[in-house]
Amino acid sequence: MRKTLFQIEKYLLIVALTASCYATVGCEYLPESTFELASASRLPKWITLPPEHTRADVKIMMSYYDSIWGNDTMFILQDINKHMLAKVYGKRNRKGPFHLKHPPQGYPPGYPLYEIITVNGITEIIEHKKMEPIFYVTDNPIVWNELMGVQPQASGSGQGSAF
Repeated sequence: MRKTLFQIEKYLLIVALTASCYATVGCEYLPESTFELASASRLPKWITLPPEHTRADVKIMMSYYDSIWGNDTMFILQDINKHMLAKVYGKRNRKGPFHLKHPPQGYPPGYPLYEIITVNGITEIIEHKKMEPIFYVTDNPIVWNELMGVQPQASGSGQGSAF
């Protein structure tokens, strides 16, 4: 009986340590939700394609997850064979998701919705047009003005600055 209690306590300790590790590190391996950048969308400014790749050769996956430090976001740049080329982390504005005061016509109820994400000091507004695993990067001046109080910066070639 004593040996059985010791084994149960040992397993409970392992479960407690595992749970506390996930709470400390964050749930990167258990995302809240994952989306793919729409092929019609420009790349976020913090992404630079490797010289041997074109926009059509890559996918950008974005995952939202929660951690004790707040709302986190992970972006993974993949080639067409799903090999990871780069990974970067960003922070979502804790007050989001956001809706426009006067949303455009033609969207499902509750959409579009927006997340404000900052990676290495560069902020982008991510748009979700409807409930689907797709996201867009928006340069819409109405959205930027309402959510950020500024106009979007020119994205140049759309290649970004650094991933």
